[in-house]
Amino acid sequence: MSLADIGFRLMRPFLETGDAERAHALTLAALKYLPVRPATQAEERLETVQFGLQFPNPLGLAAGFDKNGDVIDQTLSLGFGFVEVGTTTPLPQVGNAKPRLFRLREDEAVINRMGFNNSGHQAMHLALMNRSRGGIVGVNIGANKDSPDRLADFAIGVTQFAAVADYLTINISSPNTPGLRNLQSRKELEQLLGIILATQAKISRQAPVFLKIAPDLSLEELADIAAVAAGKVSAIIVSNTTTSRLGLRSPLAMESGGLSGRPLFDLSTVQLARLHVMTNGAMPLIGVGGICDANSAWMKICAGASLLQLYTALVFSGPALIPKIVAGLAKRVSDNGYRHYRDAVGVDAHAIIEQADAHQRGKGT
Repeated sequence: MSLADIGFRLMRPFLETGDAERAHALTLAALKYLPVRPATQAEERLETVQFGLQFPNPLGLAAGFDKNGDVIDQTLSLGFGFVEVGTTTPLPQVGNAKPRLFRLREDEAVINRMGFNNSGHQAMHLALMNRSRGGIVGVNIGANKDSPDRLADFAIGVTQFAAVADYLTINISSPNTPGLRNLQSRKELEQLLGIILATQAKISRQAPVFLKIAPDLSLEELADIAAVAAGKVSAIIVSNTTTSRLGLRSPLAMESGGLSGRPLFDLSTVQLARLHVMTNGAMPLIGVGGICDANSAWMKICAGASLLQLYTALVFSGPALIPKIVAGLAKRVSDNGYRHYRDAVGVDAHAIIEQADAHQRGKGT
């Protein structure tokens, strides 16, 4: 049992009974005291090189956990193959009014309406410059809520972090900043990505750019994103939180904001499979949403994910979940007769889509 897991078990009663946002702050504070370990040892069946980056395993930490880069090296030490920090905006902002973070224990889910609360680009840049170990770190960039030019905010983020981040994620899919998801429409996305490409052309280092999308997109919207993103971004992250509330049991289910965790799994996985098929497997996809064990992580890979991210499951299972998933993925590679996990990417995509479509037709009869 790792020191981090022992700490989680000791702190769990306080984390589960108190205010969710205070519990998160306490977790970050505790992680700052976690010894920083050397780089994660690669697992041959799971090690992968993508975008010119060498990932020791495909499991990453999603954005939202470490908004200001406070515990980058500590979270890498937990066994992640990479971590993504942010969302960070050009200027600091306090975010939405509290309470704004809710644990739905009955559903193993979280609802948040944080609103990109963060300390701004300067603080994030300083944190990245002060790192003490190696490892792949992406920066999730957004726009200030009151910005007069949100497209310009994204350009500022690209310029600010291209030299210090291993990759950049363009976050236009949070439901908690009014109007942000409108940037997923074809016309606005074409304009945004045009600005991103023009900005990259002016700077010396062009970091890979990922696009993070919402799970609540229609087939037409998803197809538009696939068409617009081709050749303009290095990967698409599927997906951010959902505004859907279907099938929830918690009395907190109707709180506004984005829903993450186990209830998001089916929706985000179907969208992942659809995008894999739409792009003919040519666009690397990062599968996020509802991963809670090795089986759900493996299903994301078989749906079309080249890399994975999780966050909410850590709230309920703690850091011991990370090595369990990594070991479980390696076992599934061997058990299914593959030499490497990449051989399984997308093998079930068509079946997942067919099952989802059949279910939808059944609901309509």
